[in-house]
Formats: sequence, C-alpha cells, structure tokens
Amino acid sequence: MQPEALNCPNCGAAVESDRTQCEFCKSRLKTVGCPSCLGLMFLGSKFCGHCGAAAAEAQLIEDGDPGECPRCKINLQSLKVGTAYMRECERCGGFWTSIETFEHLCEDKEQQSAVLSYVGDQNHDLGGTAPINYVPCPDCKQLMNRSNFARASGVIIDTCKKHGVWLDADELPRIIDFIRKGGIEIARQRERNEIEREREQLREERHRLGGSMVMSGGDGGFGDDGSFIKSFVRKIFD
Repeated sequence: MQPEALNCPNCGAAVESDRTQCEFCKSRLKTVGCPSCLGLMFLGSKFCGHCGAAAAEAQLIEDGDPGECPRCKINLQSLKVGTAYMRECERCGGFWTSIETFEHLCEDKEQQSAVLSYVGDQNHDLGGTAPINYVPCPDCKQLMNRSNFARASGVIIDTCKKHGVWLDADELPRIIDFIRKGGIEIARQRERNEIEREREQLREERHRLGGSMVMSGGDGGFGDDGSFIKSFVRKIFD
C-alpha cells in the first residue's frame, strides 16, 4: 500500500502515513482506521480527513517502561482511549489493562463505545489463531491464568491477579458485545441458581441431621447492575 499524506494531529503539517514521527514537531505518530469509512488517519486527530467523521478520543502517552507484548515480545505502547489508560501491541493489536480499568470498561457503556470506535477494523499481523498457551504478565513476568470470561462468553482471557488482564486483538470487542447482549445478567442468574441449589442441599442436610445446621441469609451479594458487574469482574482476580 502506497503511503498517503495525512495531517499531524499536533501541528497540522502534512506527513506520510508510514511515518512514526512528525518531521516538523517531532510528535509520535500512529495510524488508525476511521470507524466510519476505514480511511487512514493519525491517532489524536479530531476528525477523519476523508469523510469528516469524528474520531475516537484516543492519544499516545509517553511511558518509560510499558513492558513487552506477551505474544510478540515487542514493546507495548501506552494509550489513553476515552478515559481509560491501556497498553497496546502495534503488531498483533492485543491490549493490556489494569484491574481497575477493566472493571470500569465492563460497567461503563460510554467507555465501551470509545474503545469500539478506536479498535474499529484495524488490521494486525495476527499470524493465524493465537496459540493456546500461558503467557507472561507484562509487569511482573509471571505466567498468567487463563479463564473463560463470565464462564459462558467463550472468550478466554489471560489474567494476572496483581496487575491486570491481557486481551488478544479480537477479545476486547467480543467481551463488550457479550456484555451488551445481556451476558452479565445471564451469569448473574446462573450464580443465583447455583446458590439456591447449594441452599437446597444444605436444607436437606439440615433436615437429615435433625435441624442442627445454621443457614446463612442474604442473596449472595447481588446488588444493582453496576455493583454486580464490578463484584463479578473482581472475582476473576481473586
């Protein structure tokens, strides 16, 4: 693909799309696809130069030690997408987020929209389907755990209990889609059913032992949607 002239989002100078730094103001540059027309623009641009659509609110952040991509072994780049601080691999498109950022993303619809607008239809060198193996945390280098998000989404994520979650290129949009289609509510109902089954078993056991067992009350900690999503996501890291 031939490079095209784009405008630097910092100084407005014309810069070829294959450049990683503006030759005039020395700003770091990264090309992304417009979520509307898929045309190229530099990250940080307010509007697409091809169709005029508003760009996602995202910008590159200077970070002294962003860590390495657990799959590609190249340095990650730090981003601010909407209000969320994340790290991305520019080769495979994977994302690293802190525990708090991931919780916020799962419960905040506006932040979900910002991320989806940023991700768009970017093309990355995925090298085929990612191998099923354990990968190291970008922060502490320890191998992370693998788990099926919400136990029903089919999205297998890699988590470090101390530092955060690694999401391969297609996993973040799939998790957002799962949440928006009511997947968390399904998980909530499943846990309620499991708790009720456990209570029924305890009631039967208490009856068998002559009523000597004490039953605990409560509803298993299920509150409103926001508090449930937060507590549910937190369980992944416990």
